[in-house]
Order: sequence, then C-alpha cells, then structure tokens
Amino acid sequence: MSANPRVVIVEDDDELRELLVRGLRSADLDARGLSAGADVIRRAASDPPDLVVLDIGLPDADGRDVCLALRAQGFRAPILFLTARDAVVDRVSGLDAGGDDYLVKPFALAELEARVRALLRRAAAAAPEPVTAGLALDPATHRTGLGGRWVELSATEFRVLSALATRPGYPVRRSALVAAGWPPGARVSDNSVEAFVARLRRKLATLPGAPSISAVRGVGYRLR
Repeated sequence: MSANPRVVIVEDDDELRELLVRGLRSADLDARGLSAGADVIRRAASDPPDLVVLDIGLPDADGRDVCLALRAQGFRAPILFLTARDAVVDRVSGLDAGGDDYLVKPFALAELEARVRALLRRAAAAAPEPVTAGLALDPATHRTGLGGRWVELSATEFRVLSALATRPGYPVRRSALVAAGWPPGARVSDNSVEAFVARLRRKLATLPGAPSISAVRGVGYRLR
C-alpha cells in the first residue's frame, strides 16, 4: 500500500462526490471521484485502488451488484457502502454482497475518514485471497462473459454466479448463495437453488473455456 492510500469514491451526486474527494485529500489520502459503477469496475481491473467508497443508488447499476462484480474479478481491497437506506435488511444485503462497512447518509466527514482508515489498517494486515475464475461480470446489464463473448443472466442468476466466482475452487454454501441472490428474509427451497444453478450451468456451457459449476454434497456448489 502506498504512503498515501488511493481511495476511489463512486457517487453520482456531483456536489457530494467533490466534497468527499476534497475531505479525504485533506486527510492525506489520494482520493479520486467516479460517477458510475461501470467506471470503477474498469478502474479496478487496470489500476486497482486501495479502497472503494461505493454508493448503492447509482444511475447505471445497483451498488451491491457492482460490489459483487468487483469481488468476482478479483478485487480484494475494502469496499465501504454509502446509502440513504438505513434498514437492517439493507445493511445486511450490502455486507452479504461483499462490502466491508456501511455508512448511512447523512454522515459526518470525520466518521467517513475514520472508517476509511480503519478499513485500510485491516486490509494491510490481511492475508491474500485466492485468484478468481476469470469471468467478466457486468452489473449494469447482468451479463457474464469470457473471451469477448457474453450471455444474459437474470438478476438472481448474476448474483449467484458472482457469489461463486468470488471463491473459485472453494465450496460455497447454499445459504451464502441464497443471501447473495435473493432479498433478505426470502424463503428459498433447495430445489429453487438447484434450478438456478442448472440454468447457470447451461449458460456457462455456451462460453468456450468458461468454468463449470459442480455440486459439493452436503455443502453447496463450487465453480471450477
């Protein structure tokens, strides 16, 4: 991590984004602003920052889907959600999508700075994570692709696949797939999960060289 950690703020409100950028820069952080989820996905692939501050209500995609796509492409730096939604189920869904912290608007800039620094300290001490499965995921269109070819997914299929792609080669429990793919508190049967996984298998099979999904008895599924 650099002497001045790089922080990307993804917020579509121009005034708020510039305020946060100035505030974090005054705290000796190398802060940059972006306005769309697709922008941070591209940035993370080519020049990954040390931390992302991510608004959930983005114009091009749900911030939670953006988070899933970032995790699936191998981005392991902390992600701090900003949102006006303060219900417990909203906080839980953000964390289940791969977020590390959650700050509800309106908030004090000093609290954001403190949370950012705490996440950066934690990340500096963390062990490296395994590599990803190589799939590209587009949260704006809920597509997945490989080698320039793309297939369309439903929102639930996208989230289930993203949850699997964050830990390629490792078993992911059914409960974790349900938490990622369905609204908080939804009652989802094993048969429903199996049906979505079966559809994902068929769609992945249309992408030459794409990983496959296998069942892990008594646990869940694995992307391999």
